[in-house]
Amino acid sequence: MQITINQSLLTLLEGDITEQDTDAIVNAANKSLLGGGGVDGAIHRAGGPAILEECRKLGGCETGDAKITGGGNMKAAHVIHTVGPVYGGGHHDEAMKLASCYRRSLEVASENGIRSIAFPSISTGAYRYPIDEAARMALAAVIEYLNSHTDITEVRFVLFGGNAFSAYCKALREMRE
Repeated sequence: MQITINQSLLTLLEGDITEQDTDAIVNAANKSLLGGGGVDGAIHRAGGPAILEECRKLGGCETGDAKITGGGNMKAAHVIHTVGPVYGGGHHDEAMKLASCYRRSLEVASENGIRSIAFPSISTGAYRYPIDEAARMALAAVIEYLNSHTDITEVRFVLFGGNAFSAYCKALREMRE
């Protein structure tokens, strides 16, 4: 599914984020930035030890913030690491923190001249954020950013599995109605 927002292409696709040829991919990281499971583990495995070496120098990352490294052995030249919130029922500013992950990742991309970026669905795996709610939050944050910035020309949501892809497609359709 594709739409155009303020001259930027927004694409939803099912696939493997480590195989994307965008300028940057986003890592749903933990606070240490030293690797983990899910998307984080896949990115560290695909990118190789150079990413971990750079991450060690960054001193971790707070929830809702983002930091950048090289892309190691992947097609993407950069990885933007962001730490999503652990879902605790929605009463601990999780929505604000999740939106901040997407916004801060886009700000870091803009600051580094990145024109194309691929996102996973942040916090919806081990951090248990409900996928339908996360999809709406993610898309709203990205669309809001693209409406006021023209430097990023392409944003992809690369979703792992049919459930995530369906949730994002549904959320985007509802937002466009």
